Amino acid sequence: MAASYVGDEPPTYEAEPTTLPVADPEDLRDLVPDTVLEGARYGTLTLRAVSLRGDAARYRGEPRRDALLAVRFGTGDSALILIAVATGQRAVPGAHRVARELCEWIAGAVGSNQQRLTEDIHTANRGALSSGLNRLTGRVYGRLRAGATVRGLAPADHTASLRCLLLPAHPACRTRVFFGVGDGGLFRLRDGVWQDLEPEGGERDTVGGPVLGYGGRPPVQRPSHDPNPSREPNPDPAPAPAPAHGPFRFRASVARPGDTLLLCSAGLADPLRGEAALAGRLAERWGTAEPPGLAAFLADAQTGVKGYADDRTAAAVWEA
Repeated sequence: MAASYVGDEPPTYEAEPTTLPVADPEDLRDLVPDTVLEGARYGTLTLRAVSLRGDAARYRGEPRRDALLAVRFGTGDSALILIAVATGQRAVPGAHRVARELCEWIAGAVGSNQQRLTEDIHTANRGALSSGLNRLTGRVYGRLRAGATVRGLAPADHTASLRCLLLPAHPACRTRVFFGVGDGGLFRLRDGVWQDLEPEGGERDTVGGPVLGYGGRPPVQRPSHDPNPSREPNPDPAPAPAPAHGPFRFRASVARPGDTLLLCSAGLADPLRGEAALAGRLAERWGTAEPPGLAAFLADAQTGVKGYADDRTAAAVWEA
């Protein structure tokens, strides 16, 4: 079955892989699979996640620069799920390794602080979450800069964008926490309309309204705040300054039944913002009560758009 696309013209490159990346016989562990799929269901949420090599990289035989890591810390209702997405620098050797390391390091930091983070999420302690995750993220990037210095590399090249979701497994807790640094997207599909929830750098917990042109229909007008402010985490009285490696982004929000939350790398965020037909296609496909299976989610995520050929990584959460 041929991959689908939206728009008047097909994408420039073939949708299916053509050339494998060059392998080093001394370091075969460095190989990156073309596509990774993940899925899970906890309480009221269902997770679907995919990371796939972009059409341009498939044509040129380059490795996937996007990395995806989905992990669970703890057991039962006290468990905490982390989804980490990272994108290495374009045209920089070893960019895929940097992205993978960043995902692994932030997972290690979150896992080591799982009990405290879970407690802060359940008690809606937004100030502690924002400052604590800011510190953890800063330490991870500091480790990355130190590694660049040891290897004699430019810190600006030895880096990656990082975007994460924290999801409590307890069915009674619908708080969803986003944090990260760099490019990408955070969207919510509510009542058939895409909302862009991406926080501006240095701002905390901004609320995005409907994005014009999304969903292939007129957007529903929304208030500039969520309807249940008392359920939102408490305000942060003293936001931390933006770290030197880029603005730290944070948002904590309460999900409603029927919502679909989407975290993605720039490879999907850019066409989703720039091509209304893709937003409409995904709104139709992902706006259903029943989440798609892994194969269907992969097919939806790789819907082609001419002019957009980067790696795509997406993690979507359906709320029952």
